[in-house]
Amino acid sequence: MKISYKLVLIISFLMVTVDSIAQEFDVNMQIRPRFEYRNGFKELMKDGAYPTSFISNRSRLTFDFKQEKIKAKIDFQNVRVWGDIATTGISDKNGVALFESWFSYDLNTNWTAKIGRQVISYDNQRIFGGLDWAQQGQSHDALVVHYAKDKMKIDFGGAISNGGENLVETAYNTTYKNLQYIWFNKKFSNSSLSLLALNTGYQYVNTIDVTFENAYMQTLGGFYKFQGNNWFGDLGAYVQTGETALGTSKEDILAYNAAINVGYKFDANFKAELGFEYLSGKNQDDADSKIKSFTPLFGTNHGFNGFMDYFYVGNHKNTVGLKDFYGKLTFEKNKWQIALAPHFFYSAAQIINPVTIEKESSNLGTEIDLTCAYKMDKNITITGGFSKMFGTTSLEIIKAGNKDNDNNWAYVMISFNPNIFSFKNTK
Repeated sequence: MKISYKLVLIISFLMVTVDSIAQEFDVNMQIRPRFEYRNGFKELMKDGAYPTSFISNRSRLTFDFKQEKIKAKIDFQNVRVWGDIATTGISDKNGVALFESWFSYDLNTNWTAKIGRQVISYDNQRIFGGLDWAQQGQSHDALVVHYAKDKMKIDFGGAISNGGENLVETAYNTTYKNLQYIWFNKKFSNSSLSLLALNTGYQYVNTIDVTFENAYMQTLGGFYKFQGNNWFGDLGAYVQTGETALGTSKEDILAYNAAINVGYKFDANFKAELGFEYLSGKNQDDADSKIKSFTPLFGTNHGFNGFMDYFYVGNHKNTVGLKDFYGKLTFEKNKWQIALAPHFFYSAAQIINPVTIEKESSNLGTEIDLTCAYKMDKNITITGGFSKMFGTTSLEIIKAGNKDNDNNWAYVMISFNPNIFSFKNTK
């Protein structure tokens, strides 16, 4: 039976069988193709290498259900690159994945429990985020208990991970072995304060004792955000302590992250921002085994430290850290939004030249990001951007490649997000 017929039957069944109680049912679609030109993206272009371009595509079909105290969501998606299978292919390379699959139940007026595959996202998404830029996104298999009263919210979350329904313990390194956290948020008249305590356990195999062990790392900190008539901004600070798994052993960790962002809205169309972020690192000549480099874990890291993803987007872990001085100018009018953001990057720890064994400058380079978005229709948004990296010798040392090559990146993305079915019964 074709999948379209199956969907029609499911929708018809739900409408008939639950007509007697108040409920809502929505089906939404997303098709998001994105063209990218990469010429020094994530790392400096190497001599003799050629730039590349491709089109990736996300397709999603989302079912949302509400009934009295219950909410549920199932979100199917397919992520592909144009041409990754032959035009006569009989199967898809990535197939259809389950991005979200959860239900929640209101225990009472203030308490709600939510269980299943779900997006976990808080504050500016530096530690927990949905990673929507990535075509596959980011979601967790977890239980989250939510408390809300007046202007206060508290979330308690937990997860246990395994590779399958095993009979005995086996090595696991796909993601964290287990996770527990508490997130607190309090809103004030024109500001809000959040506090986060996160414990993540990563498994490693102790080859000496031939045992499976966990290394537990704690991430503790807070995020403050304010919004005035014209001024706005935020401040965040986190510390990581405990232990982290490294191959067949574990090491102590002590690392820091701090960021500040201040902006001013000149009128309804134009605003400017200035900011700074510090992520601790480790000197390259430091023989101490302790980890001193901060890792932003499950954040939407593409949204930080430049759009060319040189830092903390699947890379730059356990290295010299980063200092990011940046600005941003944003203009919005009618259906248009244009933003220009320069970044001035410096290492947070000492870089050593591997040839001369001498200390190098902490200056890593400058990146310029230009983005433009146009809302063509209520369901269609077109976004594009161009970025250029002006690297230094120090960036060559930690990223390889040639700083003198023309390192740049460009993209154009179309996002089509229609609601294709909506049903509401107020009985």
